Amino acid sequence: MIPTVPQSSLIKWSYRAYVMVFFIYLALPLTVVCVFAFNNSVFPSLPWEGFTLAWFFGTDAPFIGVFHERSILRAIGTSAFVAVWVSALSVAVGTCNAFLFVRHEFRGKALLYMLMLLPLIIPGVILGISILVFSSSVANTLEDATGLWFDGLRPGLILVILGQFSFITTFATLVISARLQKFDPSLEEAALNLGASKLGAVWQITLPFLLPAIVASAVVSVLMSFENFNTTLMLVGSDSPLTITMFGKLKQGSTPVLNAVSLLLIIISAALGLISLLFQKSKD
Repeated sequence: MIPTVPQSSLIKWSYRAYVMVFFIYLALPLTVVCVFAFNNSVFPSLPWEGFTLAWFFGTDAPFIGVFHERSILRAIGTSAFVAVWVSALSVAVGTCNAFLFVRHEFRGKALLYMLMLLPLIIPGVILGISILVFSSSVANTLEDATGLWFDGLRPGLILVILGQFSFITTFATLVISARLQKFDPSLEEAALNLGASKLGAVWQITLPFLLPAIVASAVVSVLMSFENFNTTLMLVGSDSPLTITMFGKLKQGSTPVLNAVSLLLIIISAALGLISLLFQKSKD
């Protein structure tokens, strides 16, 4: 709705009703998932059997809570390991990309920028299959030539990290580039006039200015890595991240322990997002 255009009362109330229904549509599935994490039943569905925390802290079958489910805990650790590496690589490369695209002009810049954005429009399954086929072909060629076994090019955590990094780094680049475009280059020039080296000026002036964007991109990278499924499914080995483990358990039969895991992820995601927003406000 455009505020400057006169609207009748019917249109205004219709628009408000639409907004309310839209947000209910978004929130209702999450609410249902969270509520049934506390249902005293082995099925995450009606009827409501009573309130319980067994799906978080239970130790006796069938009420084995998420904090005592070894496969879930191992999958969370695997996802955290992958997310940390993906976030670190994405932020580092994204920062370099931001300086490249914002500060420099060169032949083929537009083409290179389009190639960087390409993973955003490629379906995750296609991206995962492409990486798997390419890495397997390289591994087979190297193994035939050297007689050595290249585990890192076979399905496993290394390929999962590289697969997620291939598209998450694009988001980090866009976030950091947007912040860098607001930077006043005269601040670096002043530091250079005062005797600072080029690297020192960037380290002491530019990077602190980019810190909110770097933190935000790191948080986004971690969250995207944790929730990624399509690309990860194509590249995973014996060590399954959380999304793949939950999918495997869902095929065996859903239980409220998956609701409990989902609730914890929602809380952690919201907390990380809030911390990122507060950090950005404190730096602005």
